[in-house]
Amino acid sequence: MMTKSFLLLLMAASAALAQQPVGDGKADDTAAIQHLIDTTGSVKLAKGKYRITQTLKVDLTKTGYAAVSGDGTVQLIMAAAGPALHFIGTHEGSAAPDSFKPQVWDNERSPMVEGIEIIGAHAEADGIEATGTMQITLSRVVVRECRHAVHLSVRNRNVLISACHFYHNTGIGVFYDNVNLHQSNIVGSHISYNGGGGVVSVGGNVRNLHIGTCDIEGNHAKDGPPSANVMLDSRGGSIGEVAITGCTLQHTHKSPDSANIRIIGSGTDPSLLRRGGREHTREGNVTITANVFSDVQVNVEVQHSRGVTISGNTFWEGFQRDLIIQDSSNIVVTGNNFDRNPRYLVNGNDNAENNGLLIQRCEDSIISNNVISGVWKQRAAVDVESCNRMQICHNSVLDSDGIGIRLEQVSNSLITGNLIQDDRDKELRSKLPSLETIGGKRNLIEQNMLGNK
Repeated sequence: MMTKSFLLLLMAASAALAQQPVGDGKADDTAAIQHLIDTTGSVKLAKGKYRITQTLKVDLTKTGYAAVSGDGTVQLIMAAAGPALHFIGTHEGSAAPDSFKPQVWDNERSPMVEGIEIIGAHAEADGIEATGTMQITLSRVVVRECRHAVHLSVRNRNVLISACHFYHNTGIGVFYDNVNLHQSNIVGSHISYNGGGGVVSVGGNVRNLHIGTCDIEGNHAKDGPPSANVMLDSRGGSIGEVAITGCTLQHTHKSPDSANIRIIGSGTDPSLLRRGGREHTREGNVTITANVFSDVQVNVEVQHSRGVTISGNTFWEGFQRDLIIQDSSNIVVTGNNFDRNPRYLVNGNDNAENNGLLIQRCEDSIISNNVISGVWKQRAAVDVESCNRMQICHNSVLDSDGIGIRLEQVSNSLITGNLIQDDRDKELRSKLPSLETIGGKRNLIEQNMLGNK
Protein backbone atom coordinates (compact mmCIF):
# COMPACT_ATOMS: atom_id res chain seq x y z
CA MET A 1 0.00 0.00 0.00
CA MET A 2 2.85 2.34 0.96
CA THR A 3 4.64 1.54 -2.29
CA LYS A 4 1.53 2.28 -4.37
CA SER A 5 0.98 5.63 -2.64
CA PHE A 6 4.62 6.54 -3.12
CA LEU A 7 4.42 5.71 -6.82
CA LEU A 8 1.29 7.83 -7.25
CA LEU A 9 2.98 10.72 -5.46
CA LEU A 10 6.07 10.33 -7.63
CA MET A 11 3.96 10.28 -10.79
CA ALA A 12 2.12 13.42 -9.71
CA ALA A 13 5.40 15.17 -8.95
CA SER A 14 6.83 14.10 -12.30
CA ALA A 15 3.73 15.39 -14.13
CA ALA A 16 3.98 18.73 -12.33
CA LEU A 17 7.67 18.97 -13.15
CA ALA A 18 6.94 18.21 -16.79
CA GLN A 19 4.58 21.23 -16.87
CA GLN A 20 7.27 23.64 -15.68
CA PRO A 21 8.96 25.78 -18.35
CA VAL A 22 12.66 25.15 -18.88
CA GLY A 23 13.86 28.65 -19.80
CA ASP A 24 17.07 27.64 -21.56
CA GLY A 25 16.25 29.38 -24.87
CA LYS A 26 16.18 26.06 -26.72
CA ALA A 27 13.31 23.98 -25.35
CA ASP A 28 9.79 24.81 -26.52
CA ASP A 29 8.16 26.29 -23.41
CA THR A 30 4.85 27.14 -25.07
CA ALA A 31 2.74 24.36 -23.55
CA ALA A 32 4.24 24.76 -20.09
CA ILE A 33 3.63 28.51 -19.88
CA GLN A 34 0.17 28.18 -21.43
CA HIS A 35 -0.64 25.59 -18.77
CA LEU A 36 0.42 28.02 -16.04
CA ILE A 37 -1.72 30.75 -17.56
CA ASP A 38 -4.75 28.50 -17.86
CA THR A 39 -4.48 27.02 -14.37
CA THR A 40 -3.28 29.95 -12.26
CA GLY A 41 -3.73 33.18 -14.23
CA SER A 42 -0.79 34.62 -12.30
CA VAL A 43 2.50 33.64 -13.95
CA LYS A 44 5.75 34.77 -12.35
CA LEU A 45 8.66 33.55 -14.43
CA ALA A 46 12.14 33.03 -13.03
CA LYS A 47 15.26 34.29 -14.75
CA GLY A 48 15.66 32.62 -18.13
CA LYS A 49 15.05 32.63 -21.87
CA TYR A 50 11.70 31.05 -22.72
CA ARG A 51 11.21 30.03 -26.34
CA ILE A 52 7.61 29.84 -27.53
CA THR A 53 6.28 28.69 -30.90
CA GLN A 54 2.72 29.99 -30.79
CA THR A 55 0.77 32.77 -29.12
CA LEU A 56 0.21 32.53 -25.38
CA LYS A 57 -3.49 33.31 -25.05
CA VAL A 58 -4.75 34.87 -21.86
CA ASP A 59 -8.51 34.31 -22.07
CA LEU A 60 -9.71 36.38 -19.15
CA THR A 61 -13.09 34.63 -19.06
CA LYS A 62 -11.23 31.44 -18.13
CA THR A 63 -8.23 32.67 -16.15
CA GLY A 64 -9.90 35.35 -14.07
CA TYR A 65 -7.57 38.14 -13.02
CA ALA A 66 -4.30 37.60 -14.88
CA ALA A 67 -0.72 38.80 -14.97
CA VAL A 68 2.53 37.71 -16.56
CA SER A 69 5.56 39.08 -14.77
CA GLY A 70 9.27 38.84 -14.11
CA ASP A 71 11.96 40.88 -12.41
CA GLY A 72 13.62 42.11 -15.60
CA THR A 73 15.62 38.92 -16.16
CA VAL A 74 12.93 37.13 -18.18
CA GLN A 75 13.05 36.90 -21.96
CA LEU A 76 10.26 35.48 -24.12
CA ILE A 77 11.52 34.45 -27.55
CA MET A 78 8.59 34.47 -29.99
CA ALA A 79 9.51 32.04 -32.78
CA ALA A 80 6.19 32.17 -34.65
CA ALA A 81 3.85 34.63 -36.33
CA GLY A 82 1.45 36.60 -34.14
CA PRO A 83 1.71 38.12 -30.68
CA ALA A 84 3.74 36.47 -27.96
CA LEU A 85 0.97 37.39 -25.50
CA HIS A 86 -2.67 37.99 -26.44
CA PHE A 87 -5.00 39.21 -23.71
CA ILE A 88 -8.65 38.63 -24.61
CA GLY A 89 -11.53 40.09 -22.63
CA THR A 90 -15.23 40.67 -23.17
CA HIS A 91 -15.69 44.36 -22.42
CA GLU A 92 -18.02 45.84 -25.03
CA GLY A 93 -18.99 49.09 -23.33
CA SER A 94 -17.45 52.47 -22.75
CA ALA A 95 -15.58 53.61 -19.64
CA ALA A 96 -18.83 54.63 -17.96
CA PRO A 97 -19.60 52.46 -14.90
CA ASP A 98 -23.08 51.52 -16.10
CA SER A 99 -21.69 50.03 -19.34
CA PHE A 100 -19.86 47.16 -17.63
CA LYS A 101 -21.01 43.60 -17.40
CA PRO A 102 -20.39 42.15 -13.91
CA GLN A 103 -17.95 39.57 -15.27
CA VAL A 104 -15.51 42.30 -16.33
CA TRP A 105 -15.04 43.45 -12.74
CA ASP A 106 -15.39 39.96 -11.27
CA ASN A 107 -12.89 38.22 -13.58
CA GLU A 108 -11.19 40.43 -16.15
CA ARG A 109 -10.14 43.84 -14.90
CA SER A 110 -6.53 45.09 -14.95
CA PRO A 111 -4.55 42.36 -16.72
CA MET A 112 -0.86 43.15 -16.40
CA VAL A 113 2.52 42.48 -17.97
CA GLU A 114 5.55 43.60 -16.00
CA GLY A 115 9.28 43.10 -15.94
CA ILE A 116 9.76 40.95 -19.05
CA GLU A 117 11.43 41.23 -22.43
CA ILE A 118 9.93 39.90 -25.67
CA ILE A 119 12.27 39.15 -28.57
CA GLY A 120 11.02 38.33 -32.06
CA ALA A 121 12.50 35.30 -33.81
CA HIS A 122 10.02 35.35 -36.71
CA ALA A 123 9.36 38.04 -39.33
CA GLU A 124 5.71 38.35 -38.24
CA ALA A 125 6.19 37.99 -34.50
CA ASP A 126 4.50 40.68 -32.41
CA GLY A 127 4.91 41.56 -28.77
CA ILE A 128 1.60 42.02 -26.95
CA GLU A 129 -1.95 42.27 -28.31
CA ALA A 130 -4.98 43.37 -26.30
CA THR A 131 -8.59 42.80 -27.38
CA GLY A 132 -11.66 43.58 -25.29
CA THR A 133 -9.71 44.45 -22.17
CA MET A 134 -10.36 46.89 -19.35
CA GLN A 135 -7.39 48.55 -17.65
CA ILE A 136 -4.61 46.52 -19.24
CA THR A 137 -1.34 47.75 -17.78
CA LEU A 138 2.11 47.27 -19.31
CA SER A 139 5.07 48.34 -17.20
CA ARG A 140 8.83 47.80 -17.42
CA VAL A 141 8.36 45.76 -20.59
CA VAL A 142 10.93 45.54 -23.40
CA VAL A 143 9.94 44.48 -26.93
CA ARG A 144 12.66 44.13 -29.57
CA GLU A 145 13.12 42.61 -33.01
CA CYS A 146 9.39 41.97 -33.44
CA ARG A 147 6.95 43.41 -35.96
CA HIS A 148 4.58 45.46 -33.77
CA ALA A 149 5.54 45.88 -30.13
CA VAL A 150 2.01 46.55 -28.80
CA HIS A 151 -1.11 45.92 -30.89
CA LEU A 152 -4.42 47.31 -29.61
CA SER A 153 -7.31 45.77 -31.53
CA VAL A 154 -11.13 45.81 -31.75
CA ARG A 155 -12.06 47.49 -28.42
CA ASN A 156 -10.27 48.30 -25.18
CA ARG A 157 -10.63 50.84 -22.40
CA ASN A 158 -8.24 52.56 -19.98
CA VAL A 159 -4.91 51.33 -21.31
CA LEU A 160 -1.79 52.27 -19.35
CA ILE A 161 1.74 51.88 -20.76
CA SER A 162 4.60 53.14 -18.60
CA ALA A 163 8.36 52.73 -18.21
CA CYS A 164 8.60 50.53 -21.31
CA HIS A 165 11.15 50.15 -24.09
CA PHE A 166 9.83 49.36 -27.58
CA TYR A 167 12.97 49.28 -29.66
CA HIS A 168 14.03 48.28 -33.17
CA ASN A 169 10.91 46.50 -34.37
CA THR A 170 10.06 46.32 -38.07
CA GLY A 171 6.50 47.57 -37.59
CA ILE A 172 4.93 49.97 -35.11
CA GLY A 173 5.80 50.68 -31.50
CA VAL A 174 2.24 51.14 -30.20
CA PHE A 175 -0.40 50.38 -32.84
CA TYR A 176 -4.00 51.59 -32.43
CA ASP A 177 -5.37 49.38 -35.20
CA ASN A 178 -8.89 50.53 -36.09
CA VAL A 179 -9.61 50.12 -32.40
CA ASN A 180 -12.40 51.58 -30.31
CA LEU A 181 -10.37 52.90 -27.40
CA HIS A 182 -10.96 55.80 -25.06
CA GLN A 183 -8.63 56.65 -22.18
CA SER A 184 -5.08 55.52 -22.87
CA ASN A 185 -1.82 56.78 -21.42
CA ILE A 186 1.70 56.24 -22.76
CA VAL A 187 4.16 57.76 -20.30
CA GLY A 188 7.83 57.68 -19.45
CA SER A 189 8.79 55.24 -22.20
CA HIS A 190 11.34 54.87 -24.98
CA ILE A 191 9.78 54.15 -28.37
CA SER A 192 12.56 54.13 -30.92
CA TYR A 193 13.72 52.70 -34.25
CA ASN A 194 10.45 51.00 -35.14
CA GLY A 195 10.22 50.94 -38.92
CA GLY A 196 6.47 51.52 -39.25
CA GLY A 197 6.15 54.41 -36.82
CA GLY A 198 6.31 55.09 -33.09
CA VAL A 199 2.76 55.63 -31.82
CA VAL A 200 0.38 55.11 -34.75
CA SER A 201 -3.40 55.36 -34.64
CA VAL A 202 -5.29 54.44 -37.81
CA GLY A 203 -9.07 54.66 -38.14
CA GLY A 204 -11.20 53.31 -35.34
CA ASN A 205 -12.65 55.47 -32.58
CA VAL A 206 -9.87 56.83 -30.37
CA ARG A 207 -10.28 59.49 -27.69
CA ASN A 208 -8.34 60.68 -24.65
CA LEU A 209 -4.89 59.62 -25.83
CA HIS A 210 -2.10 60.97 -23.65
CA ILE A 211 1.56 60.72 -24.69
CA GLY A 212 3.88 62.25 -22.12
CA THR A 213 7.56 62.49 -21.17
CA CYS A 214 8.63 59.89 -23.71
CA ASP A 215 11.64 59.67 -26.01
CA ILE A 216 10.20 58.82 -29.43
CA GLU A 217 12.78 58.78 -32.19
CA GLY A 218 13.89 57.22 -35.43
CA ASN A 219 10.60 55.42 -36.09
CA HIS A 220 11.01 55.43 -39.86
CA ALA A 221 12.24 52.76 -42.24
CA LYS A 222 14.96 54.15 -44.46
CA ASP A 223 13.50 52.53 -47.57
CA GLY A 224 9.91 52.00 -46.41
CA PRO A 225 6.72 54.01 -46.85
CA PRO A 226 6.45 57.38 -45.07
CA SER A 227 5.92 57.12 -41.34
CA ALA A 228 5.97 59.32 -38.26
CA ASN A 229 7.10 59.20 -34.69
CA VAL A 230 3.47 59.97 -33.82
CA MET A 231 0.81 59.41 -36.50
CA LEU A 232 -2.88 60.15 -36.00
CA ASP A 233 -4.76 59.12 -39.15
CA SER A 234 -8.52 59.51 -38.82
CA ARG A 235 -9.36 58.27 -42.32
CA GLY A 236 -12.02 55.61 -42.00
CA GLY A 237 -12.65 56.52 -38.36
CA SER A 238 -12.04 59.32 -35.88
CA ILE A 239 -9.20 60.24 -33.55
CA GLY A 240 -9.34 63.19 -31.17
CA GLU A 241 -8.85 64.58 -27.69
CA VAL A 242 -5.10 64.01 -27.68
CA ALA A 243 -2.31 65.50 -25.55
CA ILE A 244 1.35 65.15 -26.58
CA THR A 245 3.44 66.76 -23.88
CA GLY A 246 7.04 66.91 -22.74
CA CYS A 247 8.53 64.47 -25.26
CA THR A 248 11.60 64.44 -27.45
CA LEU A 249 10.60 63.49 -31.00
CA GLN A 250 13.49 63.29 -33.43
CA HIS A 251 15.02 61.51 -36.45
CA THR A 252 15.38 60.72 -39.24
CA HIS A 253 15.40 63.03 -42.23
CA LYS A 254 16.99 60.24 -44.27
CA SER A 255 13.59 58.53 -44.63
CA PRO A 256 11.21 59.82 -47.31
CA ASP A 257 8.50 62.21 -46.04
CA SER A 258 9.35 61.44 -42.44
CA ALA A 259 7.56 63.45 -39.75
CA ASN A 260 7.73 63.80 -36.02
CA ILE A 261 3.98 64.33 -35.71
CA ARG A 262 1.57 63.84 -38.60
CA ILE A 263 -2.15 64.44 -38.07
CA ILE A 264 -4.67 63.59 -40.79
CA GLY A 265 -7.99 64.68 -39.38
CA SER A 266 -10.33 63.77 -42.26
CA GLY A 267 -12.44 61.30 -40.35
CA THR A 268 -15.65 59.41 -41.02
CA ASP A 269 -18.63 59.27 -38.67
CA PRO A 270 -21.84 57.59 -39.89
CA SER A 271 -23.83 59.03 -36.97
CA LEU A 272 -22.83 62.54 -38.06
CA LEU A 273 -24.27 61.77 -41.49
CA ARG A 274 -27.59 60.82 -39.90
CA ARG A 275 -27.70 63.83 -37.58
CA GLY A 276 -26.00 66.57 -39.58
CA GLY A 277 -26.20 65.52 -43.19
CA ARG A 278 -22.46 65.11 -43.64
CA GLU A 279 -20.24 62.15 -42.97
CA HIS A 280 -16.72 63.52 -43.15
CA THR A 281 -15.25 65.30 -40.17
CA ARG A 282 -12.33 67.48 -39.20
CA GLU A 283 -11.04 65.68 -36.15
CA GLY A 284 -8.81 67.40 -33.64
CA ASN A 285 -8.89 68.81 -30.13
CA VAL A 286 -5.18 68.06 -29.94
CA THR A 287 -2.65 69.80 -27.71
CA ILE A 288 1.05 69.62 -28.59
CA THR A 289 3.10 71.36 -25.94
CA ALA A 290 6.60 71.50 -24.42
CA ASN A 291 8.16 69.05 -26.87
CA VAL A 292 11.51 68.98 -28.66
CA PHE A 293 11.38 68.34 -32.44
CA SER A 294 14.22 67.84 -34.92
CA ASP A 295 15.82 65.97 -37.82
CA VAL A 296 12.95 64.86 -40.04
CA GLN A 297 11.55 66.04 -43.35
CA VAL A 298 8.59 67.77 -41.63
CA ASN A 299 8.59 68.29 -37.90
CA VAL A 300 4.81 68.71 -37.49
CA GLU A 301 2.21 68.27 -40.23
CA VAL A 302 -1.49 68.95 -39.71
CA GLN A 303 -4.09 68.19 -42.39
CA HIS A 304 -7.89 68.46 -42.39
CA SER A 305 -8.05 69.12 -38.66
CA ARG A 306 -9.91 71.41 -36.29
CA GLY A 307 -8.79 72.52 -32.87
CA VAL A 308 -5.04 71.88 -32.69
CA THR A 309 -2.88 73.88 -30.28
CA ILE A 310 0.91 73.91 -30.79
CA SER A 311 2.55 75.80 -27.96
CA GLY A 312 5.88 76.09 -26.19
CA ASN A 313 7.80 73.67 -28.40
CA THR A 314 11.32 73.81 -29.82
CA PHE A 315 11.81 73.05 -33.53
CA TRP A 316 14.91 72.69 -35.67
CA GLU A 317 16.17 70.64 -38.62
CA GLY A 318 12.91 70.42 -40.52
CA PHE A 319 14.47 69.48 -43.84
CA GLN A 320 11.36 70.30 -45.89
CA ARG A 321 9.58 72.43 -43.29
CA ASP A 322 9.28 72.80 -39.57
CA LEU A 323 5.50 73.13 -39.72
CA ILE A 324 2.89 72.47 -42.41
CA ILE A 325 -0.80 73.17 -41.79
CA GLN A 326 -3.30 72.53 -44.57
CA ASP A 327 -7.10 72.56 -44.93
CA SER A 328 -7.64 73.13 -41.22
CA SER A 329 -9.33 75.55 -38.84
CA ASN A 330 -9.11 76.75 -35.26
CA ILE A 331 -5.37 76.15 -35.11
CA VAL A 332 -3.27 77.99 -32.52
CA VAL A 333 0.51 78.18 -32.95
CA THR A 334 2.04 80.29 -30.21
CA GLY A 335 5.17 80.66 -28.13
CA ASN A 336 7.30 78.24 -30.15
CA ASN A 337 10.95 78.47 -31.11
CA PHE A 338 11.68 77.61 -34.76
CA ASP A 339 15.45 77.82 -35.01
CA ARG A 340 18.66 76.97 -36.82
CA ASN A 341 21.22 76.49 -34.06
CA PRO A 342 24.84 76.68 -35.32
CA ARG A 343 26.01 74.09 -32.81
CA TYR A 344 24.25 71.39 -34.87
CA LEU A 345 26.73 71.79 -37.71
CA VAL A 346 28.50 68.88 -36.03
CA ASN A 347 25.72 66.61 -37.37
CA GLY A 348 27.32 66.88 -40.79
CA ASN A 349 24.17 67.98 -42.62
CA ASP A 350 25.91 71.10 -43.98
CA ASN A 351 22.85 73.28 -43.31
CA ALA A 352 20.79 71.22 -45.76
CA GLU A 353 17.60 71.75 -43.76
CA ASN A 354 15.19 74.42 -45.02
CA ASN A 355 12.89 74.95 -41.99
CA GLY A 356 9.98 77.40 -42.21
CA LEU A 357 6.19 77.46 -41.86
CA LEU A 358 3.64 76.74 -44.60
CA ILE A 359 -0.06 77.41 -43.98
CA GLN A 360 -2.52 76.69 -46.81
CA ARG A 361 -6.32 76.81 -47.08
CA CYS A 362 -6.91 77.44 -43.39
CA GLU A 363 -9.22 79.70 -41.43
CA ASP A 364 -9.93 81.00 -37.94
CA SER A 365 -6.40 80.43 -36.70
CA ILE A 366 -3.62 82.24 -34.83
CA ILE A 367 0.14 82.31 -35.45
CA SER A 368 1.58 84.48 -32.69
CA ASN A 369 4.55 85.16 -30.43
CA ASN A 370 6.89 82.72 -32.14
CA VAL A 371 10.59 83.12 -32.85
CA ILE A 372 11.26 81.97 -36.43
CA SER A 373 14.89 82.19 -37.49
CA GLY A 374 17.25 80.70 -40.02
CA VAL A 375 14.77 79.68 -42.72
CA TRP A 376 16.88 79.07 -45.81
CA LYS A 377 16.16 78.18 -49.42
CA GLN A 378 12.43 78.86 -49.04
CA ARG A 379 10.22 81.32 -50.89
CA ALA A 380 9.22 82.70 -47.49
CA ALA A 381 9.91 81.98 -43.85
CA VAL A 382 6.18 82.13 -43.12
CA ASP A 383 4.22 81.28 -46.28
CA VAL A 384 0.45 81.72 -46.00
CA GLU A 385 -1.87 80.92 -48.92
CA SER A 386 -5.65 81.00 -49.44
CA CYS A 387 -6.52 81.60 -45.80
CA ASN A 388 -9.30 83.53 -44.06
CA ARG A 389 -9.77 85.14 -40.65
CA MET A 390 -6.20 84.66 -39.53
CA GLN A 391 -4.16 86.45 -36.89
CA ILE A 392 -0.42 86.59 -37.56
CA CYS A 393 0.89 88.76 -34.77
CA HIS A 394 3.95 89.52 -32.66
CA ASN A 395 6.29 87.03 -34.31
CA SER A 396 10.03 87.55 -34.72
CA VAL A 397 11.05 86.40 -38.21
CA LEU A 398 14.81 86.65 -38.34
CA ASP A 399 17.86 86.06 -40.54
CA SER A 400 16.02 84.13 -43.23
CA ASP A 401 16.25 83.83 -47.01
CA GLY A 402 13.36 84.89 -49.17
CA ILE A 403 10.40 86.91 -47.97
CA GLY A 404 9.78 87.13 -44.25
CA ILE A 405 5.98 86.77 -44.21
CA ARG A 406 4.23 86.10 -47.52
CA LEU A 407 0.44 86.40 -47.83
CA GLU A 408 -1.29 85.16 -50.98
CA GLN A 409 -5.09 85.37 -51.26
CA VAL A 410 -5.42 85.93 -47.53
CA SER A 411 -8.55 87.80 -46.43
CA ASN A 412 -10.22 89.21 -43.33
CA SER A 413 -7.03 88.84 -41.36
CA LEU A 414 -4.91 90.73 -38.85
CA ILE A 415 -1.14 90.99 -39.41
CA THR A 416 0.36 93.23 -36.74
CA GLY A 417 3.33 93.74 -34.50
CA ASN A 418 5.74 91.41 -36.28
CA LEU A 419 9.49 91.98 -36.26
CA ILE A 420 10.94 90.88 -39.62
CA GLN A 421 14.66 91.50 -39.89
CA ASP A 422 17.73 89.93 -41.51
CA ASP A 423 20.99 91.02 -39.87
CA ARG A 424 23.33 88.48 -41.41
CA ASP A 425 26.45 89.59 -43.23
CA LYS A 426 25.62 91.83 -46.17
CA GLU A 427 26.43 89.24 -48.85
CA LEU A 428 24.03 86.75 -47.23
CA ARG A 429 21.23 89.14 -46.40
CA SER A 430 17.89 88.74 -48.18
CA LYS A 431 17.09 91.46 -50.72
CA LEU A 432 13.42 90.50 -50.91
CA PRO A 433 10.58 92.28 -49.08
CA SER A 434 10.13 91.48 -45.42
CA LEU A 435 6.36 91.36 -45.93
CA GLU A 436 4.54 90.67 -49.20
CA THR A 437 0.84 90.50 -49.99
CA ILE A 438 -0.67 89.10 -53.19
CA GLY A 439 -4.41 89.47 -53.61
CA GLY A 440 -6.75 89.05 -50.70
CA LYS A 441 -9.05 91.64 -49.13
CA ARG A 442 -10.10 93.30 -45.88
CA ASN A 443 -6.83 92.77 -44.05
CA LEU A 444 -5.44 94.99 -41.29
CA ILE A 445 -1.67 95.17 -41.68
CA GLU A 446 0.04 97.61 -39.33
CA GLN A 447 2.81 98.26 -36.81
CA ASN A 448 5.18 95.70 -38.27
CA MET A 449 8.91 96.41 -38.04
CA LEU A 450 10.31 95.59 -41.47
CA GLY A 451 13.96 95.32 -42.44
CA ASN A 452 13.15 95.48 -46.17
CA LYS A 453 10.13 97.37 -47.42
